[in-house]
Amino acid sequence: MVLEVKGKKDLSVKIQEAGNKLVVIDFFADWCGPCKQIAPQIEEMEAEYSNVVFLKVDVDENEEISEEYQITAMPTFFFIKNGNKLDFFTGANVTKLKLTINKYV
Repeated sequence: MVLEVKGKKDLSVKIQEAGNKLVVIDFFADWCGPCKQIAPQIEEMEAEYSNVVFLKVDVDENEEISEEYQITAMPTFFFIKNGNKLDFFTGANVTKLKLTINKYV
């Protein structure tokens, strides 16, 4: 199950705990149709990619994080490794998500 982040400190801890694994952060909203559509595929990917940490951030409950990452549309995916932001994109594009993961693992 993809872990939901509960605040800025929780996100920092989870990124730190990931060590040198790739971290994929899914910025979503409960009212976002495309977010709901892609959620089952993200759950499948989490089982498929054991060397990747998948996190999700509800933008309505975590405004501070959303502002820090400059989230303007959902879903937006950020890719982080060793605490560094590597890449990001917006949109419920499963193919692009897999390609980006494979680029950085």
